[in-house]
Amino acid sequence: MQTTDFLNLLNSSQRQAVEHFCGPLLVVAGAGSGKTRALTYRIAHLILHHQVQPEHILAVTFTNKAAREMKERIDRLFAEREAQHSYGKSFDLLNPYEQTKLRSQVYKTITKDLWIGTFHSLFSRILRFDIEKFQDDQGRRWNRNFSIFDESDTQSLVKDIVTNQLNLDDKKFEPRSVRYAISNAKNQGQTPQDFEQAQSGLRGRTIADVYRRYQAALVQNNALDFDDLIWIPVQLFRQNEAVLNYWHRRFHHILVDEYQDTNRTQYDLISLLVTNGVSSHIFQDWQNRSIFVVGDADQSIYSFRMADFTILMGFQQDFGDGLPDDDTRTMVKLEENYRSTENILQLANHLIENNTERIDKVLKPTRGAGEAVFCHRADDETDEAEFVVNQIRTLVRRHPELHWGKFAILYRTNAQSRALEENLVLHQVPYKVVGGLRFYDRKEIKDVLAYLKAIVNPADTVSLKRVINTPRRGIGKATIDNLEAAAQELGVPLWEILGDDTSAKTMAGRSAKSVIGFAGLIRTWQGQIDALPPSQVVQGVLEDSGYLQDLKLQGTDEAADRLQNVQELYNAVLQFEEENSGGTLVDFLASASLASDLDNLEEESTRVSLMTLHSSKGLEFPVVFLVGLEQGLFPNYRSLEDPAALEEERRLCYV
Repeated sequence: MQTTDFLNLLNSSQRQAVEHFCGPLLVVAGAGSGKTRALTYRIAHLILHHQVQPEHILAVTFTNKAAREMKERIDRLFAEREAQHSYGKSFDLLNPYEQTKLRSQVYKTITKDLWIGTFHSLFSRILRFDIEKFQDDQGRRWNRNFSIFDESDTQSLVKDIVTNQLNLDDKKFEPRSVRYAISNAKNQGQTPQDFEQAQSGLRGRTIADVYRRYQAALVQNNALDFDDLIWIPVQLFRQNEAVLNYWHRRFHHILVDEYQDTNRTQYDLISLLVTNGVSSHIFQDWQNRSIFVVGDADQSIYSFRMADFTILMGFQQDFGDGLPDDDTRTMVKLEENYRSTENILQLANHLIENNTERIDKVLKPTRGAGEAVFCHRADDETDEAEFVVNQIRTLVRRHPELHWGKFAILYRTNAQSRALEENLVLHQVPYKVVGGLRFYDRKEIKDVLAYLKAIVNPADTVSLKRVINTPRRGIGKATIDNLEAAAQELGVPLWEILGDDTSAKTMAGRSAKSVIGFAGLIRTWQGQIDALPPSQVVQGVLEDSGYLQDLKLQGTDEAADRLQNVQELYNAVLQFEEENSGGTLVDFLASASLASDLDNLEEESTRVSLMTLHSSKGLEFPVVFLVGLEQGLFPNYRSLEDPAALEEERRLCYV
């Protein structure tokens, strides 16, 4: 397959975008318009037609699922090309041995060297290289084996500061809202000192104190939170010109998906990488270099996460060298829709036309008219739930090709699921609530991951405290408190005390023996992480720690479920090794920490899916019910007197 062969599979607008070589390009991609194809074919075109080396291409997605899909499509595209070249036939007609051989060849020569992933995963990789060259405003540093604290880790940290260190009322200073304020500060580029200087009231100054202590605790644990994975690279690039220059020279072609969902810190990162720190308005050196962003202001629905769709609206002003906003040299519109029927598109187009803050486009159907969009007026939420469930049961009964997994019920807020769930249970309809407890948030999974984090990053006191007596090994709370007090008095991480046998021997007999035994296990595993593949280290931890044996001895149904989940984690490590040749335990922990809620959504479910509209973005179902379309609920009551918020509610309905 030559480069021209796969270009013939594109429509004219997609092809125009793919063939753009140097300089800035904004691709305004309507829903279902083939933007992923445009992105993947562009990468292939850069490599095949322009001989760009894969390691010089950086592609940023907003979910791990999107990154995987992009890698798989590129892998398949090149495998098909090699099959035609080497065997003279389609990849699908090759035998399993030939297919495996080609996939391995494509991985080694192409896919392995491409940088494709989310903002957080890509820039955590960069920090693994260069974080030791960064220091914060207090002169503190991290090392490259840093842990990534997830939402529950960071909230526990904030709760400890609020209730134990500052003795505050956690109803007035609710840890979740305090953590949200800290996250907002980081996304606005504010250090604890910057944040404190911006406060005038007592509450703001108190939150600033929590922020200061929280950041100090992260440094002490050699840990970063999700916001740090974006915020620290921005500071690093501005602080160290040599580091920025290296990565600027590394990435010649940068592609960003879902550009309407970027926030200001993410924009700063991309702008710094593209321009090498030169103001984007005056950057001129586009020779063999490009910034290619794909997005749609009409699909911007994450302002509560600091996403700013005006970044997309200002792309041409930022990078277009003064060209008009509709100049085709810097903007291409993808308006052919391959997903929805004509009736759905007409309704969507009429809806979004009421918004003023947008780039004008009209989605054009490539499919037939389809079923009419049906509107049902219910008396209340119970009547509405009964109608929806009866409709699903009737459709399944009448249409053999439809099973429960083909249906989705969407709502504005999680609280709306109650009446629906009650009715689904009543009629014995299997369902799942998307966005519930993540696999990586389950207790047993967090336990095993805490062991692994403590091995690669012994400064991670949060993880050490989680597993020091899990399973029970005779190290009680009083012992742990004494050890931690000794560490705080000396200003060292807990591991410095735990790992010192002399310190441990000063404790009571049984406790001393248990602490020394636990520290010995950690040291043994630390000696293995460079010599053994991650799966063997994990297997050793599960067996030597007694964790597996403890679950087996419990003999309950709950313990059996936990055992199954631990086995699934081990399978995930094996899959990681298969997909990431040479990947380390540190790499696996990073990928596990950054897994998102929707990454675990089964591709082929046999249950009705219930989810919020925000969770549904990018998913497809043959039959969808949108419930609760009523003034004050959707659109949300807070938006009724705020034109900008009302436009976002309209975008949410459009998506």
